[in-house]
Amino acid sequence: MRQAIDLAIENVRSGGGGPFGALVVKEGVVIATGVNTVVRANDPTAHAEISAIRAACRSLGSFQLIGCEIYTSCEPCPMCLGAIYWARVASFYFSSTRSDAAGAGFDDSLIYEQLQFAPEYRSIPGLRLLPKDGLAAFQEWQQAPQRQAY
Repeated sequence: MRQAIDLAIENVRSGGGGPFGALVVKEGVVIATGVNTVVRANDPTAHAEISAIRAACRSLGSFQLIGCEIYTSCEPCPMCLGAIYWARVASFYFSSTRSDAAGAGFDDSLIYEQLQFAPEYRSIPGLRLLPKDGLAAFQEWQQAPQRQAY
């Protein structure tokens, strides 16, 4: 955890980005690290956890991080939490809470609130188009001999 916090502090001090750091560990060995580079990279998905997960997957040659743990300087936002679940890590640990982050200007409460509404009733509405046509991709997937479950 100390290393994740140190990454976050160094990222701020170096002008690299926001105050977030993360690392992926497998069997006690650090596989990858990541820091927040949202502003520098002009990428709203460049959160520390996402960066660390991507680097760890490349390092391990796998799209899943089974048996790994993630240490992050702050409680993951909804996007990062989703990525943590998709990566299938064993557990994650954090230091600061989402309330701490909100106090520093990183408030995700709107996203948490919006998730309880149906897509069409969210502040950024999601409207369904061509529902029958969209099923064709899933039908292709179910019939594809090369598909790999995840």
